[in-house]
Amino acid sequence: MLTIYELRELVKLLEQTDIESFEVNDEDSSLRIKRRNGNQVTSVHQAPVQTKSAPIVTAAPAVLLPKTETIERPVVIIPAEAPQKSAEVTENLYKIPSPMVGTFYAAPAVDAAPYVSVNDRVEPTTIVCIVEAMKLFNEIEAEVKGEIVQVLVENGQLVEHGQPLFLVKQA
Repeated sequence: MLTIYELRELVKLLEQTDIESFEVNDEDSSLRIKRRNGNQVTSVHQAPVQTKSAPIVTAAPAVLLPKTETIERPVVIIPAEAPQKSAEVTENLYKIPSPMVGTFYAAPAVDAAPYVSVNDRVEPTTIVCIVEAMKLFNEIEAEVKGEIVQVLVENGQLVEHGQPLFLVKQA
Protein backbone atom coordinates (compact mmCIF):
# COMPACT_ATOMS: atom_id res chain seq x y z
CA MET A 1 0.00 0.00 0.00
CA LEU A 2 1.15 3.54 -0.71
CA THR A 3 1.57 6.00 2.13
CA ILE A 4 -0.33 9.31 2.13
CA TYR A 5 2.90 11.10 1.21
CA GLU A 6 3.47 8.84 -1.80
CA LEU A 7 -0.15 9.43 -2.87
CA ARG A 8 0.31 13.20 -2.59
CA GLU A 9 3.48 13.04 -4.68
CA LEU A 10 1.72 10.91 -7.30
CA VAL A 11 -1.22 13.34 -7.52
CA LYS A 12 1.17 16.30 -7.81
CA LEU A 13 3.10 14.61 -10.61
CA LEU A 14 -0.12 13.73 -12.46
CA GLU A 15 -1.22 17.39 -12.22
CA GLN A 16 1.65 18.27 -14.53
CA THR A 17 0.32 15.97 -17.28
CA ASP A 18 -2.80 15.75 -19.44
CA ILE A 19 -3.73 12.38 -17.92
CA GLU A 20 -7.34 12.44 -16.69
CA SER A 21 -7.36 9.04 -14.99
CA PHE A 22 -4.74 6.61 -13.75
CA GLU A 23 -4.95 3.06 -12.38
CA VAL A 24 -2.37 0.77 -10.79
CA ASN A 25 -3.07 -2.80 -9.64
CA ASP A 26 -0.80 -5.27 -7.90
CA GLU A 27 -1.29 -8.41 -5.81
CA ASP A 28 -2.23 -6.53 -2.64
CA SER A 29 -3.92 -3.33 -3.71
CA SER A 30 -5.54 -1.27 -6.41
CA LEU A 31 -5.23 2.49 -6.89
CA ARG A 32 -7.41 4.62 -9.18
CA ILE A 33 -7.11 8.36 -9.62
CA LYS A 34 -9.46 10.43 -11.75
CA ARG A 35 -9.35 14.17 -12.35
CA ARG A 36 -12.48 16.06 -13.37
CA ASN A 37 -11.75 18.98 -15.70
CA GLY A 38 -14.50 21.35 -14.49
CA ASN A 39 -13.49 22.18 -10.94
CA GLN A 40 -10.16 20.34 -10.82
CA VAL A 41 -11.15 17.85 -8.11
CA THR A 42 -9.15 14.64 -7.95
CA SER A 43 -10.56 11.53 -6.34
CA VAL A 44 -8.05 9.09 -4.90
CA HIS A 45 -9.16 5.58 -3.94
CA GLN A 46 -6.94 2.78 -2.73
CA ALA A 47 -8.32 -0.65 -1.92
CA PRO A 48 -7.14 -4.25 -1.51
CA VAL A 49 -7.60 -6.66 -4.41
CA GLN A 50 -8.12 -10.42 -4.14
CA THR A 51 -6.32 -11.31 -7.41
CA LYS A 52 -2.88 -12.91 -7.72
CA SER A 53 -1.99 -11.54 -11.17
CA ALA A 54 1.08 -9.56 -12.21
CA PRO A 55 1.05 -5.78 -11.69
CA ILE A 56 -1.05 -3.93 -14.26
CA VAL A 57 -0.91 -0.23 -15.09
CA THR A 58 -3.72 1.16 -17.24
CA ALA A 59 -5.52 4.41 -17.88
CA ALA A 60 -9.25 3.90 -17.37
CA PRO A 61 -12.33 5.65 -15.98
CA ALA A 62 -12.33 5.78 -12.19
CA VAL A 63 -14.50 3.25 -10.40
CA LEU A 64 -14.82 3.03 -6.64
CA LEU A 65 -13.55 -0.22 -5.19
CA PRO A 66 -15.02 -1.47 -1.90
CA LYS A 67 -12.71 -1.49 1.08
CA THR A 68 -13.31 -1.55 4.76
CA GLU A 69 -12.23 1.65 6.48
CA THR A 70 -11.73 3.44 3.15
CA ILE A 71 -11.80 7.19 3.46
CA GLU A 72 -13.19 8.73 0.29
CA ARG A 73 -12.47 12.43 0.20
CA PRO A 74 -11.85 14.51 -2.87
CA VAL A 75 -8.49 16.22 -2.98
CA VAL A 76 -8.80 19.82 -4.13
CA ILE A 77 -6.08 20.74 -6.57
CA ILE A 78 -4.94 24.32 -6.83
CA PRO A 79 -3.84 25.01 -10.42
CA ALA A 80 -0.08 25.39 -10.70
CA GLU A 81 1.42 28.73 -11.59
CA ALA A 82 2.80 29.27 -15.05
CA PRO A 83 6.27 27.74 -15.53
CA GLN A 84 9.07 30.05 -14.50
CA LYS A 85 12.51 30.56 -15.99
CA SER A 86 15.43 28.66 -14.45
CA ALA A 87 16.50 31.85 -12.72
CA GLU A 88 14.36 34.96 -12.78
CA VAL A 89 15.27 38.45 -11.65
CA THR A 90 13.46 39.92 -8.64
CA GLU A 91 14.87 43.06 -7.09
CA ASN A 92 18.33 42.34 -8.59
CA LEU A 93 18.30 38.83 -7.10
CA TYR A 94 17.87 35.59 -9.00
CA LYS A 95 15.48 32.93 -7.80
CA ILE A 96 16.60 29.37 -8.41
CA PRO A 97 13.29 27.47 -8.67
CA SER A 98 12.58 23.80 -8.22
CA PRO A 99 12.21 22.18 -11.66
CA MET A 100 9.80 19.58 -10.26
CA VAL A 101 7.61 18.53 -7.37
CA GLY A 102 9.60 16.63 -4.77
CA THR A 103 11.53 16.70 -1.51
CA PHE A 104 14.34 19.25 -1.07
CA TYR A 105 17.65 18.05 0.33
CA ALA A 106 20.45 20.55 1.04
CA ALA A 107 23.16 17.86 1.33
CA PRO A 108 24.04 14.60 -0.43
CA ALA A 109 23.71 12.63 2.84
CA VAL A 110 22.28 13.13 6.32
CA ASP A 111 25.73 13.53 7.91
CA ALA A 112 27.27 15.55 5.02
CA ALA A 113 27.74 19.31 4.78
CA PRO A 114 25.20 21.19 2.63
CA TYR A 115 26.06 21.78 -1.02
CA VAL A 116 25.85 25.55 -0.52
CA SER A 117 25.22 28.00 2.31
CA VAL A 118 24.52 31.73 2.55
CA ASN A 119 27.48 33.81 1.22
CA ASP A 120 28.85 30.89 -0.86
CA ARG A 121 29.93 31.72 -4.42
CA VAL A 122 28.32 29.64 -7.18
CA GLU A 123 28.93 29.07 -10.86
CA PRO A 124 26.25 28.05 -13.39
CA THR A 125 27.22 24.36 -13.01
CA THR A 126 27.51 24.38 -9.19
CA ILE A 127 25.17 21.83 -7.61
CA VAL A 128 23.11 23.64 -4.97
CA CYS A 129 20.76 20.87 -3.77
CA ILE A 130 18.93 17.64 -4.57
CA VAL A 131 15.20 17.31 -5.26
CA GLU A 132 13.87 13.77 -4.83
CA ALA A 133 10.88 12.82 -6.96
CA MET A 134 9.51 9.27 -7.15
CA LYS A 135 12.68 7.81 -5.56
CA LEU A 136 14.92 9.59 -8.09
CA PHE A 137 17.46 12.08 -6.73
CA ASN A 138 17.90 15.02 -9.11
CA GLU A 139 20.88 17.34 -8.66
CA ILE A 140 19.90 20.99 -9.15
CA GLU A 141 22.48 23.39 -10.59
CA ALA A 142 22.68 27.12 -9.85
CA GLU A 143 22.47 28.09 -13.56
CA VAL A 144 23.82 31.56 -12.64
CA LYS A 145 27.12 32.97 -11.41
CA GLY A 146 26.93 34.80 -8.12
CA GLU A 147 26.57 34.57 -4.35
CA ILE A 148 23.89 32.75 -2.36
CA VAL A 149 21.94 35.41 -0.44
CA GLN A 150 19.19 33.27 1.08
CA VAL A 151 18.06 29.63 1.28
CA LEU A 152 14.25 29.74 1.04
CA VAL A 153 13.37 26.15 2.04
CA GLU A 154 14.21 23.75 4.86
CA ASN A 155 15.99 20.43 4.44
CA GLY A 156 13.43 17.64 3.88
CA GLN A 157 10.66 20.07 2.89
CA LEU A 158 8.27 19.21 0.07
CA VAL A 159 8.64 21.69 -2.81
CA GLU A 160 6.42 22.51 -5.77
CA HIS A 161 7.35 22.94 -9.42
CA GLY A 162 8.63 26.51 -9.85
CA GLN A 163 8.93 27.18 -6.10
CA PRO A 164 11.98 29.37 -5.37
CA LEU A 165 14.71 27.48 -3.48
CA PHE A 166 17.52 30.03 -3.33
CA LEU A 167 18.10 33.76 -3.88
CA VAL A 168 21.36 34.56 -5.66
CA LYS A 169 23.05 37.94 -6.11
CA GLN A 170 24.45 37.89 -9.62
CA ALA A 171 28.19 38.49 -9.93
